[in-house]
Amino acid sequence: MKVERTTIRRFAESIGDANPLYYDEEFARATRWGGIIAPPTFLCLLLPPLPAPEIDFGTIKLNGGSVFESFRPVRPGDVIIGQAEYADVQAKQGKGGGMLIFQGRTRYTDGDGHLVAIGTGTGIQR
Repeated sequence: MKVERTTIRRFAESIGDANPLYYDEEFARATRWGGIIAPPTFLCLLLPPLPAPEIDFGTIKLNGGSVFESFRPVRPGDVIIGQAEYADVQAKQGKGGGMLIFQGRTRYTDGDGHLVAIGTGTGIQR
């Protein structure tokens, strides 16, 4: 996906973040970043889908949280590619019965193949 300035601004507005670093070019140019950058959670927009684990299990799905490790800011004009894979899948027994805990990891690279960020998310299925 090619990152557009308007997409960055709209994302910042949607999460209620009024930081001018995300929309005001003059302000952003005067910062250490030297221009507009995307909010750290912007890459959530680019999360590629993972196929459902091929395990016959319950239909209730919960978000177990996520962590992003950024290596450089995302800027307008960047081309970002996300590649997702399962990092871990475990069957566990809880108070309410069995559950499946799976962890997905997405590597985000730019158009030159340089690593931009790694996102790790946990899902729970009952």
